[in-house]
Amino acid sequence: MGWTDDRIEQLKSLWTEGLSASHIARVMGGISRNAVIGKVHRLGLAGRASAPRSERVRLPAAPRFSMRAHIPQPPIVEEEPIVLEDGSFATVLTINDRMCRWPIGDPAENEFHFCGRKPKTGSPYCEAHARKAYQPQQLRREKSRMVG
Repeated sequence: MGWTDDRIEQLKSLWTEGLSASHIARVMGGISRNAVIGKVHRLGLAGRASAPRSERVRLPAAPRFSMRAHIPQPPIVEEEPIVLEDGSFATVLTINDRMCRWPIGDPAENEFHFCGRKPKTGSPYCEAHARKAYQPQQLRREKSRMVG
């Protein structure tokens, strides 16, 4: 269906009343929301009518509730890294995919090593280190507020 002069006038009228493009498309029939937006743009129509800022009513935001926020997280208990048969810890040379790859210490130091415990399924880390590494974003924010 094409844009006749009558349909263009109807579009202008509905647009200045403040109706959404979707609503205008439904009222006019035979056109899509995108067709309305395109025509409004090509016609260079100004923004829709709205109440002056002083008359606008702003409703308070609904409180946000999180189910996790009410459930205290159990503390993360890290176990000591495993000691290999030769009495050393897992290093870059001895680590494998069946060992927790949580780094311990400064990589520039000779004492640097890895946890080496059995990793959690689908993770490079053991259970404790996976919980430490993959904290929900909200929990990280709360902890950073408490520390900082």
